Amino acid sequence: MGLSFGSVLRRGVLAGVLAGLAAALVIWLVVEPVIRRALVIEDRRSMHGGQSAPSGLLAHGGDEPLVSRAAQVVGGAVTSVVVGVAVGVIFAVVFAKVRDRLPGRGDFGRSLALASIGFAAVSLLPALKIPANPPAVGDPSTVGRRTMLYAVVLLLGVAAAVTVPQLDRHLGRRGMRSSTRWALDIAVVVVLIGLVAALVPGTPDQVPADVPADLVWDFRLASLAQLAALWLTLGVTFGLLLERDGRRSPLGERAGAGARVPA
Repeated sequence: MGLSFGSVLRRGVLAGVLAGLAAALVIWLVVEPVIRRALVIEDRRSMHGGQSAPSGLLAHGGDEPLVSRAAQVVGGAVTSVVVGVAVGVIFAVVFAKVRDRLPGRGDFGRSLALASIGFAAVSLLPALKIPANPPAVGDPSTVGRRTMLYAVVLLLGVAAAVTVPQLDRHLGRRGMRSSTRWALDIAVVVVLIGLVAALVPGTPDQVPADVPADLVWDFRLASLAQLAALWLTLGVTFGLLLERDGRRSPLGERAGAGARVPA
């Protein structure tokens, strides 16, 4: 007896909530201290009339922020949970559709495999091409261009994540050995990443001279750690929920057309 599609979705929501909370915890412990270091630089610019900042980065001359930093942190945590739920729902739907084609031993291994693919395609590739910058870096006039470039890289990453498995199945149907297929899969991934790196323009923002390089890299690594925490928690929690129910009832053979999916 397998789990209903609704049951799998509920597990995706629960895993998404926990993943969002894990990401919020990383924001609070790892990302927030780096942001506060960047805000010190912005305050210093404000005290000097914004003279050390490049065009477009001038501070607002000592004005009080409309929203306190504490409120921003709480809002960020809530947003993280909401995003986690949304990602968890999508994760559950995709898992139900491609479960039989995912590598890994058992549903726990398959869940981790899907989470790894999601992290690489949706988070890691865009972060490498259009890296995150702390508050003291970035021209407000380039927000639209940065967002567009990030979305393009994200979509290309998703396209690669869909294309490579289809290629692998096609080669498998033609009788190609697994080792050869894996080698070709890796080669295709490398080529696709190389094309993204070469053809998609990089971030249009320059790091101002008054921002230390270690601050920029600390923020980028912290932001990547936040995303990694979300995907890791999602993959582990979702897999554990399925494995727990799988031990209590026999696994279904295959997900139907949205009716029932394996436990």
